[in-house]
Amino acid sequence: APAPKPDVEGRVTFEAGSLSREELEAILNTLPVDITFVDKEDKVRFFNQIEERIFPRTRAIIGRSVQQCHPQKSIHVVNRIVEDLRAGRRDVVEFWMNQQGRFVHVRYFSVRDKNGEYVGTLEVTQDITDIKKLEGEKRLLDDAAA
Repeated sequence: APAPKPDVEGRVTFEAGSLSREELEAILNTLPVDITFVDKEDKVRFFNQIEERIFPRTRAIIGRSVQQCHPQKSIHVVNRIVEDLRAGRRDVVEFWMNQQGRFVHVRYFSVRDKNGEYVGTLEVTQDITDIKKLEGEKRLLDDAAA
């Protein structure tokens, strides 16, 4: 199938549908996770802008090498993660930690095209404090509006 591309109405067409740029951006900014994409050249290319990011970002990081976005003492870990994902030694690398009273889950995913070629790394960070507390089942909608 062809790569996603804008059609005549300014929509980006995918195999499973199409979205306007505004819809795509709104979806990415609605996800309950922080996402940051680093391309195959190790440059930060995108991050979503949710209301309360766990690890705040500024637009100044766009185009910067991922190594420049981390403290010197952790660069060797950053390099190992990216190299393992690039080489296919791992598809995902996970960490979890307590951060200011919240339990945070950080995952790094190898992003590959349809041919299996590495196109970058996706960092997904989520506050799972409340998720960890879930028990039993909830299958019905609450009547009370938030």
